[in-house]
Amino acid sequence: MFLHTHPYEPFLFPEATKLIVGTLPPPRFTIGELKDDDVDFCYGSRNGQLWPILDKIFNLDLKYETTDFAAKQRKDFLLKYKIGVCDIVASAERDKIDASDLGMQNIKLRNIVSYLHEYKKVDTLLFTGGNSKNGPEYFFRKHLKEHGLKLNVVSDIVPRIHEFQLPVSLSAVEEPKRTKSRVIKTVSLTAPSGAANRAVGSMELYKKLKNENPDFNTLDFRAMQYKPFFE
Repeated sequence: MFLHTHPYEPFLFPEATKLIVGTLPPPRFTIGELKDDDVDFCYGSRNGQLWPILDKIFNLDLKYETTDFAAKQRKDFLLKYKIGVCDIVASAERDKIDASDLGMQNIKLRNIVSYLHEYKKVDTLLFTGGNSKNGPEYFFRKHLKEHGLKLNVVSDIVPRIHEFQLPVSLSAVEEPKRTKSRVIKTVSLTAPSGAANRAVGSMELYKKLKNENPDFNTLDFRAMQYKPFFE
């Protein structure tokens, strides 16, 4: 049994207004056996598409290599746009050493609700996947349930949007024995992975755009979908 632990601490800072929430990077990041064109930072897998998508949206001219410079490029972008990263899975066990979300067992989650209390400017969570089993939204729903909270639908059109009320305790001086709440929005983006390309290809909007422009591809589609939520 392989213990797949998250190799990176959450990338959080007081000015952050949005958090990217995924699950775990591939196991090679846990054991430190990166490939030459991996980046030693969140979502740095050579096979992942999050950074190519953001590169396309923002014209970042990112390097795809295992260097401090490549990692710094990504950190600088996140700081500039006030975006943090807090993947929800702390660790999981695997019979087979691969990056499949479905292969995770005995999963331990990070306490994202606690982080939201600490980083008070965050108002949006950007899930790198939907509510399929062992996806980030799926785990977050379980996490909220443990805190007596739940997601409420805002839009059921992909990318699906929900919100929840995060209770915020008031001090005795402000208003004794009462609480207020902070509204947090969640957006379930189409996963930035090659495995999700089949799902993208089956979407009617993608088919329509592909028919209008044969050069249009699944990366273009994700960039179009992600752009309003990252800008």
